[in-house]
Amino acid sequence: MNEKLPFDMDAIAKQAVDEIEHIKDEEDLEKWRIKYFGRKGIFATLTSNLSEIEQCLRPVAGMKINNVKKQLTTLYEEKKQSLISRMQVEKGKSVFNLTLPGLSSECANLHPITLVSREIVRIFQGLGFGVHTGPEIETEFYNFEALNTPADHPARDMWDTFYLDGQKKFLLRTHTSPVQIRVLQRLTVPLRIIAIGKTFRRDAFDASHSPVFHQVEGLMVGYDINFSNLKAVLTFFLKELFGSSVNVRFLPSYFPFTEPSAEISISCVICNGKGCQTCGNTGWLEILGAGMVHPEVFRKAGLRDENLTGFAFGAGIDRIAMIKYRIDDIRLFFLNDMRFLRQFR
Repeated sequence: MNEKLPFDMDAIAKQAVDEIEHIKDEEDLEKWRIKYFGRKGIFATLTSNLSEIEQCLRPVAGMKINNVKKQLTTLYEEKKQSLISRMQVEKGKSVFNLTLPGLSSECANLHPITLVSREIVRIFQGLGFGVHTGPEIETEFYNFEALNTPADHPARDMWDTFYLDGQKKFLLRTHTSPVQIRVLQRLTVPLRIIAIGKTFRRDAFDASHSPVFHQVEGLMVGYDINFSNLKAVLTFFLKELFGSSVNVRFLPSYFPFTEPSAEISISCVICNGKGCQTCGNTGWLEILGAGMVHPEVFRKAGLRDENLTGFAFGAGIDRIAMIKYRIDDIRLFFLNDMRFLRQFR
């Protein structure tokens, strides 16, 4: 069908491309434009002559003309910009306006969870605590059984667990306490460590709950360690973290892996203990759980020395960050909103 057309668009396109490639100035480029795109140019002539060819060939002819016209129009614009840029350089003018201010790059910010984690590490390292990590995928032994929580123990209802298989052999850890057992199995006592990392529970994702959150776990084991040591360490830690004016309160509580156990609260940093919506008008904010390590935990870790004692504690880093920076929605930690993150430079 191509040979029946009264013109050869491929030949016309090739000739136009060859001509424009050899053009050196804007004057010759304008002559080229008029030759092909002017009112009496080649494309105008071809379009006006379409009525003279057979009707069945007109659609094909029109399509070929339009395709080559688009190709040459793009080529013309590129050549024009190239010539303008070259002339500016030859005349001593920069293509770019160097007096305009540059685009500033977005500086990275440390996440508030990172800031609080580093502060916690700084405080405990100053007290001689080492920092350890453990796997986020755990077994039931390390997550529950070694922590005095067997399969039929009612305390398992305290944690909604993500299991990774139908046989419940592997799970996403519900707390960082399994690191305690791994450290006790690996290191010799006396020891003092903290463990920081992500933990997972089947919680609804709302303003105060998240299925993924961060926790710090602490452990101190040796001889003649008692509850007074626990109180001294945690009181120092909380006053360093929230300020020396904060008051610390210890109340009896229950955890399967410590005995006795305590719930530790601080005086509300929002209302200074007077009572507000944040603290439920009690003047206190729960911040930590702690207690003396249960003897069964030592036995599960393979330690048989009856003279060993120790204390352990755990706290949610997300909650600490929310209190410290007065954040009212935990979901803000996960949105990557720069307007939020810029506040924590």
